[in-house]
Amino acid sequence: MLQTLYWQNGALHVLDQTRLPDEAVYVPCRDYRDVAEAIRCMRVRGAPAIGAAAAYGIALAALDNKCASREQLMAAVAAAGEELLATRPTAVNLRWAVERVLARLRATAGTVDTLRQAALEEAHRIVDEDIAANKRIGRYGLELVPARARILTHCNAGSLATAGYGTALGVVRAAFAAGNVERVYAGETRPFLQGARLTAWELQQEGIPVTVVTDSMAGYLMARGMVDLVIVGADRIAANGDVANKIGTYSVAVLAQAHNIPFYVAAPLSTIDMQLGCGKEIPIEERHPEEVTHCGGRRVVAEGVATWNPAFDVTPARLITAIITDRGVVYPPYTENLPRLYHEGGA
Repeated sequence: MLQTLYWQNGALHVLDQTRLPDEAVYVPCRDYRDVAEAIRCMRVRGAPAIGAAAAYGIALAALDNKCASREQLMAAVAAAGEELLATRPTAVNLRWAVERVLARLRATAGTVDTLRQAALEEAHRIVDEDIAANKRIGRYGLELVPARARILTHCNAGSLATAGYGTALGVVRAAFAAGNVERVYAGETRPFLQGARLTAWELQQEGIPVTVVTDSMAGYLMARGMVDLVIVGADRIAANGDVANKIGTYSVAVLAQAHNIPFYVAAPLSTIDMQLGCGKEIPIEERHPEEVTHCGGRRVVAEGVATWNPAFDVTPARLITAIITDRGVVYPPYTENLPRLYHEGGA
């Protein structure tokens, strides 16, 4: 299983995903600002992965700070948390992880050294729990995958997007191990090409049959009867079941409904934001125009032409067949069933 990040010798090491698939290089983050930059520049990406990275960012802020008093240390890590939260606004796991580590510190008695150790322990725990949660998602999702399934996915929701194993690709992994996967179709996911660069590479590493298709091919692929189900991840799920995921997900969901193909979302409970009533309330990150105007470092759009680059879109709950979580599969009506599962799961 690929390691997206790991802690060693007092530093967080992240697999630089901007350099994949050409080379697998781990970049050390020695303070929380390095972590913030790694998240901002998408060296580490995917909602659970950036949550885990941010947790280590808080730990680094605590470990590096030489404050002698508890009050000073708490103020310093809170300020670091605000910087980390400002990196990417859409994925709720980022805020969830930062707030979880800060809550652990507030609840910890003892010296500042005790607080520093508690921050690191909580970051380690978040990573371990994420991997375990993803494996449970895989087991629950396996029940939805028919024999000889041909699966379409969008963006990357595998080991690279999590602390390990993956959400949508966790289901694929479990189904492949059970002999149920004939082929995975990976949508390229313009403009950052997470599907073409990351998902295809990740599946290839594990010997899972994968074919890359351009985003504009999804409808024709379905019309030819070449897709049995769609599985995607999520960056934030509102209380009513609306899902924010990588730009282009909404289009795939509309096409899936038009062709009577099940459309599943796989995500841990930490991705559900019960504070937001619907998808319209989810903040959508907009990224630099150059991601649209250039491809592979080469300009493909004429100088002076306007571009728009939202990184995510929102898929309405009515288009989602089921949401596969680490506590079970949730079916409509989501306004009733999501809160029940969320609270039963202890989130």
